[in-house]
Amino acid sequence: GYYADRWKKLLIPKSSPTKAYFDTSDHDPFCMYNYLLDITTWNKSIRRGFIKVKITDYAGNTVESEMNSEASTFQRYKRVKIVTGFYQDLDKISKISLTFSTKTLIGPKHKLRILQMRLKSLNNPER
Repeated sequence: GYYADRWKKLLIPKSSPTKAYFDTSDHDPFCMYNYLLDITTWNKSIRRGFIKVKITDYAGNTVESEMNSEASTFQRYKRVKIVTGFYQDLDKISKISLTFSTKTLIGPKHKLRILQMRLKSLNNPER
């Protein structure tokens, strides 16, 4: 485990607060690999929902992210940053796919139109 109290002086400097994410999975070896998804959408109307990310490497291995517990709001030409985690780390990504869901069973289905997208590894920022 992580002893957060031992990190307090490093994580919360006097001048500004800092966020730290210590996620673990329920699968052996209990690691979570975190990515920052930075997307800009161009829908005319506001969309609110959840993004699930699926990444595939050149060998054909695929891993799907865990869905965030909080819905995000997507507006035209506004950047949205979402931290997402995977149980497995893939080194060289060949394909990224996104699934947008409002988690509602009733009502019309909406598409999320993406203008720009960037996926950055937080565990390995040099990628």
